[in-house]
Amino acid sequence: MNKYAEALHLVREKEPLVQCITNFVTVNDCANIILAAGGSPSMAHDVREAAEAARNARALVCNMGAIEDAQSMILAGREMNQLGRPVVLDPVAAGGTSLRREMAAELLKEAKRIGNASEIRYLAGQQTAGSGVDVGALDKITEENLKEASEMVRTLAERTGSVIAVSGKLDLVSDGKETAVLRNGCATMARITGSGCMLTSMIGAFCGAMPEDCFTATMAAMSVMGTSGELAEARRIKNGTGNATFRTDLIDAVFNMTEEQLVEGMRYEIL
Repeated sequence: MNKYAEALHLVREKEPLVQCITNFVTVNDCANIILAAGGSPSMAHDVREAAEAARNARALVCNMGAIEDAQSMILAGREMNQLGRPVVLDPVAAGGTSLRREMAAELLKEAKRIGNASEIRYLAGQQTAGSGVDVGALDKITEENLKEASEMVRTLAERTGSVIAVSGKLDLVSDGKETAVLRNGCATMARITGSGCMLTSMIGAFCGAMPEDCFTATMAAMSVMGTSGELAEARRIKNGTGNATFRTDLIDAVFNMTEEQLVEGMRYEIL
């Protein structure tokens, strides 16, 4: 079986419990995308139970959009590290404020990472043009700056010993040894709130099902999301609907994704 198809198969077979500490804007969508992929979501985030809840989870997702729950992320992350289970960090607006800079530095010790290009450039110690939670215009990954961006991601992965993923028009994934670019997705994905948060949560499900190979798991999750976005966009154009219906169609496409569709639809290159 193709290894990416196997990753999707394992999520549905194992139904991994994923603890998500994520922001209130997207918490419902994050739970639903995990369910659509085949996992099981836990949204426990109170500091008094975060570590205890983590003991039952196969993966932990920490989204810095919930900066008020940073202490819960740290406690749950430490628990998962002791258990040897994957932790996924979405460093939302990591360089935006002094609080986020401090918490990003602390959370870097606990997690795998996914973010947009501005956020990952901040983690890599480079100046960014990011504003809020969106990628800065100067930080967008294009075919023209792909070589430079992939080297930045590879270096950060090597330095931290983590899988690093960057989402955008072009997606990048690296574990420091292998680096890949993925070319699935559509522009409408940026017109709904939480597509990045949903992707991070789904990566948690795939890593929870395939913890021994988080690079492949992350590649598979990003490909499922991008391919599902393309299917939802085709449906939106056919039916003349808007971004609200697109959001539902995106989740439905993940739910209905077959292993064959994934293998046939994903477009990637190992750099």
